[in-house]
Amino acid sequence: MPIRQHAEVRRRARALASLTGALCLFAAPLAAADETLPAYLAVAVGKGAPASKADVAAANVMALDDGMQQIYGLSLEKYKANIRAETPVIIARFDDFGGSMTLYPPGKDPIHAEPVPQIYTLVKSVSHSTMAMYQLVAPYLRDPGDTSWRAPMAVYLARIKSAQATLGDLDLPDNVRKRLDGMLARDIAFMEKCLETGTFTFADLDAFARSVEPDIVKNVALAASTQVDHWESVLTGWQKMLGPEWDKTYAITNTLYVTRQNNILFTVLAQFMGKEAIDDRLILVGTTAFTTTEDTLFDVLARIIADRPLGDVFFRNFYLMDAELIGSAAQQAVEVDAAKQGKKALLPTLAPFDTHEWPWPADPASGPGPADMQEIPGD
Repeated sequence: MPIRQHAEVRRRARALASLTGALCLFAAPLAAADETLPAYLAVAVGKGAPASKADVAAANVMALDDGMQQIYGLSLEKYKANIRAETPVIIARFDDFGGSMTLYPPGKDPIHAEPVPQIYTLVKSVSHSTMAMYQLVAPYLRDPGDTSWRAPMAVYLARIKSAQATLGDLDLPDNVRKRLDGMLARDIAFMEKCLETGTFTFADLDAFARSVEPDIVKNVALAASTQVDHWESVLTGWQKMLGPEWDKTYAITNTLYVTRQNNILFTVLAQFMGKEAIDDRLILVGTTAFTTTEDTLFDVLARIIADRPLGDVFFRNFYLMDAELIGSAAQQAVEVDAAKQGKKALLPTLAPFDTHEWPWPADPASGPGPADMQEIPGD
């Protein structure tokens, strides 16, 4: 046999041996060699027991859901692109300045609305300054002798004095400027008394709150009318610009728990989109912070829109995925457990998946007490 053929035979034999060895490794795990490892490998190797077969199997199964989430994320980008190409979308975000809104017309650059007029933020800021008095003293009402309240109060006093000194430079109606000046003056008087006497009482705090309450109520009314008028003007223009496409527009806004009931941006959007759009094309979502990003809200909206046909494919209901998928089954489980304990389960009435009710309590009979600031009885 020629030398070159001998070499080729040897090469093939070595390759076959390597392949056979590799297959053996996959076919049957070998016992670990009984060897002493270098001390420096201790932190890498550890002393824990190896994973059990059940642990490995569970990890393999749970990895399927991880993989699904990755696939979902990739698909979401396609869904977002489809939505942007075909459907108008309004992203309305809560912020400290009366909110922000952006319109995404199909296939065009986004349109960012002008901000709410500055008077909204000014009256809100001064109103909040009065409530800061509570935050400065409430933790120390039991023991004002704990003087750790003094430094923060002195710092805030300087800020309020600076704001009051420059109030005249703001473009404000005379009656509003006078009201804000009076509120800041009462802030200053309260803090100066606390700092001079080195103490305060709940009676002092209560008297201060009663003195500023009427002006806060007036500021609330001014801020609300400014905010609502602005956004209604913006939406009137967008509705006219979109024409027939307005009726297929989606809108989403965010809220914290404390701003959910009577949510302003959602309420204004509802005036233009109609009751049938609520929980269909008009969505209110909870967030864990006062502010969020447009991208975050767009992702949430795209997931909601994309999940609806999925629900129709798998469960024959277009709106099923708007609700907790195992929610009704969980309610049945709660009822069973309650019965075992001899109790009656506390459960709400199940509403249809396709509902257009307001996303907060709207039944006057659902609880006691006022539903409006104006209904709160005075002294």
